[in-house]
Amino acid sequence: MLKEFKEFAMKGNLVDIAVAFVMGAAFNKVVTAFTGGIVSPLIGLIFDTNFKDLKWIVKEGTANDAGEVVGEVAVLYGDFITNLLDFIIVAFVMFMLIKGINKSKKKEEPAPEAPAGPTELDLLTEIRDALKK
Repeated sequence: MLKEFKEFAMKGNLVDIAVAFVMGAAFNKVVTAFTGGIVSPLIGLIFDTNFKDLKWIVKEGTANDAGEVVGEVAVLYGDFITNLLDFIIVAFVMFMLIKGINKSKKKEEPAPEAPAGPTELDLLTEIRDALKK
């Protein structure tokens, strides 16, 4: 059973998927840093607000002795928009990557046509003539 698992784990496709998964996770961190560190502040500069702090307060909370707000219910749509931007950037990069890979692949040449031989009618005619003899 261990031998079968080793053969399964070392198949090319599984190793390729594992490498792609690790690279995708690393790429996601880069995109998150790009969005959070560059894109969000620039958008925040345009709208004169911190993009991550955008929220819709459904229920006001009260401040405790330490100055923390307790009991507040809020919809954090700024985080959602930031994550949506992350997704759009990753999807666009993946689209461009796949487009480049597909363009660089050699176009398959059409299979050569089978040599023209006798048609079914010709064969039937030969059989008929052979039976007449």
